[in-house]
Amino acid sequence: MKENLLHFIWKLKLFSSKNLQTVNGEIIEIISTGIENSNSGPDFLNAKITINKQLWAGNVEIHINSSDWYAHNHEVDENYDAVILHVVWEHDVEIFRKSNEAIATLELKNYISKDLLNKHNQLFSKTKKWINCENDISTINSFVLAHWFERLYFERLEQKSIQIQQILTKTNTDWESTLFVLLAKNFGLKINADAFMNFANSFDFSIVRKVSFKPDELEALFFGQAGLLSKTSESVYFIKLKEQYDYLKLKFKLIPISNNQVQFFRLRPNNFPTIRLSQLASLYGTHQNLFSKIIEINTIEGYYDLLNVSTSKFWKTHYTFEKESKTSEKKLTKSFVDLLLINTIIPLKFMYLKSLGKSDFSTLISIIEQIKPEKNTIISNFNDLKIKSNNAFESQALIQLKNEYCNKQLCLQCSIGKELLK
Repeated sequence: MKENLLHFIWKLKLFSSKNLQTVNGEIIEIISTGIENSNSGPDFLNAKITINKQLWAGNVEIHINSSDWYAHNHEVDENYDAVILHVVWEHDVEIFRKSNEAIATLELKNYISKDLLNKHNQLFSKTKKWINCENDISTINSFVLAHWFERLYFERLEQKSIQIQQILTKTNTDWESTLFVLLAKNFGLKINADAFMNFANSFDFSIVRKVSFKPDELEALFFGQAGLLSKTSESVYFIKLKEQYDYLKLKFKLIPISNNQVQFFRLRPNNFPTIRLSQLASLYGTHQNLFSKIIEINTIEGYYDLLNVSTSKFWKTHYTFEKESKTSEKKLTKSFVDLLLINTIIPLKFMYLKSLGKSDFSTLISIIEQIKPEKNTIISNFNDLKIKSNNAFESQALIQLKNEYCNKQLCLQCSIGKELLK
């Protein structure tokens, strides 16, 4: 028996309440199990219980053995003076208040069904599994899943809000600057995410505002700060950018990131940092006050139109400075824009709306439900278990489920685990 299972059983009252008695034979009726306490002190607060028809209001403490009360030194902690019921798996010693009055103790082991214990043991069996409930998850009611997915998705948004808040703090709550840092990170994709974020943090966003009306200078700023102009090249365009960047570097006292941070290795040509940086420069050269426009848009079509940008002319025939390639437009693809919506735009807009005290996020949900689910190992494995994602809202929820519940063995805090045990 584990204490977290006893917490779970008590919270959901998954035990027989008929003829419920203390270890001393007193009749118990549970009116309210109380509110689970995540801080120090008793496990459940403000419970209401009748003992021999006498109503008690106070706290409940839960242990495997009664003697754990003394092992945890609760007898000298005034936080436990208001405990009205000690709930244990096995009673092995009497517990007293400071007044020398015995605290009522409920021994649960005789009131819990063997079926529940067997289900718990099966769920947490040591057999190697991708997730604990992989044999049963497909039996969960779709209504339960839908409500759980909604909570998981908003949990994921809240997690992403932590990093956004950190950036906002650094930028003195400059939403435009924060958007730039987040976009830069996501333009770098997984391999160059950190390098692109370092690049975006290497200079003040006010410089982007100042040079955004001059596309060549903006691209020179981006390439130079990303360390891509630190080497030598015979490319005419490289030399032109280098000259412009040297001027900007002197004017704004810029320090680029090291030239070995940005990687080309293991990337498809369309994801080369040269292409992504040119697209990012084109985006900011096309749209001033980008954050304001993002906040105003409420349809997915509006975002596709806003982010319909390509590279500068040179990169239509190049992937690197040296070698010319077949002409291609190199616009931001719909799938790439979807990633920006999932990982940057919707989380940032969610946090901005929260900062205004708003709680209606139906527009954001409507947008993400129109985006196709991501393709990765987590989503593929859930598909194999007959839990299919119909859109990015559901795939994001499943990623949250796997990373924050399944991987951490938090089945008792998961609606799926609770449903299986009930």
